Amino acid sequence: MNDMTATSEQIVDNPNYNTEQRIPTNSSEKPFQCNECDYRCTTSGILKRHIRRHTGEKPYKCNECNYRCAEPGNIKHHMRKHFREKPHQCTECDYKSVTSTELRTHILTHTGGKPYNCSECEYMCSTYGELGRHRRRKHLGEKPYKCTECDYISATSSDLKIHLLKHKGEEPFKCKECDYISSSSDLLRRHTRRKHSVEKTYKCTLCEYNSLSFNVLKLHIKTHLNDNTYNCSECDYKTTKSGLLKAHVRTHTGEKPYKCKFCDYRCKASGQFARHMRKHTGEKPHKCSECDYSCIESGNLKQHMRIHTGEKPYKCTECDYCCTTYADLKKHLLIHKGEKPYKCTECDYCCRDTGQLKKTRAYTYSCVKSGQLRKHMRRHKGEKNVNEVNAVALEDILMDPRYLCEPTLQTEEILEK
Repeated sequence: MNDMTATSEQIVDNPNYNTEQRIPTNSSEKPFQCNECDYRCTTSGILKRHIRRHTGEKPYKCNECNYRCAEPGNIKHHMRKHFREKPHQCTECDYKSVTSTELRTHILTHTGGKPYNCSECEYMCSTYGELGRHRRRKHLGEKPYKCTECDYISATSSDLKIHLLKHKGEEPFKCKECDYISSSSDLLRRHTRRKHSVEKTYKCTLCEYNSLSFNVLKLHIKTHLNDNTYNCSECDYKTTKSGLLKAHVRTHTGEKPYKCKFCDYRCKASGQFARHMRKHTGEKPHKCSECDYSCIESGNLKQHMRIHTGEKPYKCTECDYCCTTYADLKKHLLIHKGEKPYKCTECDYCCRDTGQLKKTRAYTYSCVKSGQLRKHMRRHKGEKNVNEVNAVALEDILMDPRYLCEPTLQTEEILEK
């Protein structure tokens, strides 16, 4: 260390150090060094401000609230919140911000720029705060926001605000174009402008993005020019995030580092693991806004909502049949193909559907086979329709080891007769 070098201890302990003491302007050296890390700087004043990051000292206090900070510039920006001073205006919408940094972050919502990537999945977003909310909600399962009126907890403050409207007897603000909901009309208007506005003239030639501002469009185009990609050595997969590549490589190696402590389940990604754990905890975070239905997977909720909307997106190419799920369409297509994959163990009888088992368990008795196959098996037993079977025959059926039987209300009423 040369004679001009000073440590953080010397500066803090020695009051004779001038906070603006500076090295000669023609020198590239940074003589002031922090003892806690490798940070070096040109003035003792800068080093003092840096040291506050280690000590936690916040000498600047707001006169209006309990806010404290380490930098005088931060207190200046904070005071604008009390006086509602927002000098930085967005050219795309009526958004205003206290700082230029907040405005730059906001502009990303218009340009489509998403510099923050989740290391566990393909999720990308425009702000670090959004990334934190995503990780808490989807991967970590954390729910730090608690309702003071009931047992409700949520992963984000926005979800809690929407929930609190129910206690106030108010309805959340819903978008007419998509599933977006918010706790305020201002947020809904902002969402509508960003996502559904048609008054945009400058269009990107590389994608469907368009903008009211040519300068914002230029910022958007830069997102297409990002060449910082990570390539998989085993296949053509590539990504802009090293963490995503690491998760992808597990599909080749077969590594499953996430293990359930309640069963033998193992998986490759924390997102899959979080969804699996809900089966043990009973948590069903996805709730229907029209009824009391709730489920573990967002895909299941999407299918359920078709009951309320009447939407049937899956259509048969052979006839006019349409349905709400792909599984139902696959069953229907067996009719056209003439396939009957489920076979009787006693003869050559075949049928198309095992799903009838769940639907028929509420009737007289249940069978380990499908509903259609159970009816067929009666022919081998010489059984008649359940309403025509006498009590002795029913008792014989219930004792037959080839059936898994559990008497229901209808069975008990017949037996009592």
